[in-house]
Amino acid sequence: MKGIIHIRIDDRLIHGQVAAFWCNTLKATRIMVINDKVSNDEMQKSVLRMVAPASIRTSIISKETAFKNIQAGKYEGQRVLVVVKNPEDLLDLINMGLDIKEFNVGNMASKNDTTQIKRSVNVTEENVKTFRELAKLGVQMTSIMVPDDPKTNIIDFIDKAGL
Repeated sequence: MKGIIHIRIDDRLIHGQVAAFWCNTLKATRIMVINDKVSNDEMQKSVLRMVAPASIRTSIISKETAFKNIQAGKYEGQRVLVVVKNPEDLLDLINMGLDIKEFNVGNMASKNDTTQIKRSVNVTEENVKTFRELAKLGVQMTSIMVPDDPKTNIIDFIDKAGL
């Protein structure tokens, strides 16, 4: 996965924290949002591009396009921060054949069908099942809100919540 320097779940996608803290710390040259629904929504794509720093390129693409581009080495020589909305998107990418070894869980908003397991991290039953499947595949999953936070394992929070 040449060029990919960090993968983050953040259902807000591109926002101040990603644009300022993460891009600066990682010295990212591109933010790649991978989500099928968002990639087909011109209004949402436009808003996301507006909040991205002017010096950083953006790609807002489907899982299939991301898979093809990454496999083709399109991002080699770049410093790409990948952002997805949920763990299911990452499991889909792994099942397509991407070699994702590690990712970070940032923000997953509270909704009617979620349980809070950590400040700013709320999960559905499906998310828990997916996180456990990813763990069985050997994927390292941390939960860090900002780059200076200590690394913590998302499965520890799921276990502590009794899910």
